[in-house]
Amino acid sequence: MSSAFAIEAKGLFKSFDGKEAVSGIDIAVPTGTIYGILGPNGAGKTTTIRMLLGIIEPDRGARTLLGHERPLEAAREVGYLPEERGLYPSMHCREAIAFMGALRGLPLDVGRKRADILLQQNGLGDYTHKPIKSLSKGMAQTIQLFGTIVHQPKLIVLDEPFSGLDAINQGRLEQMIRDEAASGTTVIFSTHVIHHAERLCERIAIIAGGQVRFEGEVATARDRLRPQVRLRTRAADGPWRAALPAGAALRDGLWQFELPGTGVEPLVKALVDGGAGIEELAIERPGLHDAFVQIAGEAAARQIEEDRRADLEAAA
Repeated sequence: MSSAFAIEAKGLFKSFDGKEAVSGIDIAVPTGTIYGILGPNGAGKTTTIRMLLGIIEPDRGARTLLGHERPLEAAREVGYLPEERGLYPSMHCREAIAFMGALRGLPLDVGRKRADILLQQNGLGDYTHKPIKSLSKGMAQTIQLFGTIVHQPKLIVLDEPFSGLDAINQGRLEQMIRDEAASGTTVIFSTHVIHHAERLCERIAIIAGGQVRFEGEVATARDRLRPQVRLRTRAADGPWRAALPAGAALRDGLWQFELPGTGVEPLVKALVDGGAGIEELAIERPGLHDAFVQIAGEAAARQIEEDRRADLEAAA
């Protein structure tokens, strides 16, 4: 296993009460990247993360974390925000951040100074001496995130970090993830919200049913599907119809079909020569959601949409 990877895992299996939760997970997270673990709730994302960090042991398989075969040996170099959040309600924001850093070996006085900087840099200087119990859910989660990164870890792991956040706090979190990655830190986050992964990640693992269905670059996942063509013509019929591929469908006056393998130029020439009278022609590259449906299946896609709606209701 290579130092070019912050985390590598081969063949991880884990069962609880005789039921297999994770079945042969293979993951390789390049150092310095933003890496997303994508899948619906219950897919095995949290179990996978906990095995990678050494919080629980796999039944079978091997993994390394920042070069350590025993992941807990690297604990002080890791910042981990679990799905189950928790801060002392009466503790002030500055102290909460410093306290979380102290748990990873950061001296309290250094943690307080860094907490002040984090709060000021993010326009939250007025929150320094506010107790956690006075904060909104989104703001409390932001403070916990500061506590996750205050000791300046080499690896940051965020388990469903966007869950329950409103749009403003989601945007703040996305920017913090980008800033950390720009400084050379490796960032891993799990999510059931596809557009976060599409906007932020260089590489992803798609997990469904406890198995990795895809692992690699986001662009590679999207390239599994051909671009989609939207075409509107003045002519209702004519020789140009022969240029449309099998499976082309007319919906609300628009022809929709996959871009032929020969490319757009021969298609346009055949349409023009055949008298189609092109009024509208758009070529759309499939998004990560389309790729997720193709890779993980319709059932997983429906579940991930239900999870997203539940998040919106929780943030409202």
